[in-house]
Amino acid sequence: MAKGLQVDQLWLERIAGQLNDMEFGSLHIVVHEGQIVQMERTERKRFENTAVKAAKTGIKARTRQDLKKTAPDHRQA
Repeated sequence: MAKGLQVDQLWLERIAGQLNDMEFGSLHIVVHEGQIVQMERTERKRFENTAVKAAKTGIKARTRQDLKKTAPDHRQA
């Protein structure tokens, strides 16, 4: 018969530490023979579409061409 998983205060703190600052993602806990042996954290970063945000606020979104025009030219003459 399989051993029951015992989660002590140390593991609860470790799990809470992994979840603490996560905004979007998952925490996968691997158990082997009734013991936690590994935690895998997958975190997602989400960014708002700047063109949509600019349209809502009335600010012109910068295109690649705009950025090229304002970027310094570092080519050697």
